[in-house]
Amino acid sequence: MLRTRQPVTLRTLVAGTGVSTMAVYTYFGGMDGLWKALRQEGFTRLATQLAAVKMSADPVRDLAALGSAYLANALENPDLYRVMFDTGFDLEDAGAADETLHCLVEAIERAKASGRFRDEVDPLELATQSWTIGHGLASLVATGPLPHQTLAHGAPMLTALFTSAGDEPARCRQSVEHGWGQPAPARPRSRDRRDRA
Repeated sequence: MLRTRQPVTLRTLVAGTGVSTMAVYTYFGGMDGLWKALRQEGFTRLATQLAAVKMSADPVRDLAALGSAYLANALENPDLYRVMFDTGFDLEDAGAADETLHCLVEAIERAKASGRFRDEVDPLELATQSWTIGHGLASLVATGPLPHQTLAHGAPMLTALFTSAGDEPARCRQSVEHGWGQPAPARPRSRDRRDRA
């Protein structure tokens, strides 16, 4: 229903399932609970994707790899990705969602400890800036109007960001390019309104 942009209501949700609308209340406490659970599922999948990134001796490479994993998650789950950032509904476990950002913070702290980033760099601030780059690309490609090739802009943007944090430009570029890769294109989706337009 999310993929085809159908309205998600109690009736449309249970249509053809053989269960009554009470099931939504039984399992989720109502529609708000269902949306909370969907948002949480998005962050759970993202956390799984980030946890699968193998850390290396190069924390800057690892930051780029985490960014690539973030994009891969959005491309694999574009409809769920949109719901993840619908702040009209709370998360079931906001702390678990915060852990996805903390993965970046830890890699930045490692980069500072290894001398790649300046001591005065605020890890949370730099992690937020990195997330902003990833989210912008994901929104424009996975759920927006731009083609998959747009993801190639991620490596130079991260290189510029990490160089501004103190990394040596040539070494930074090499690390980012090694970690970035290119997330695979999203699996084909059924045609929706944008495709028919």
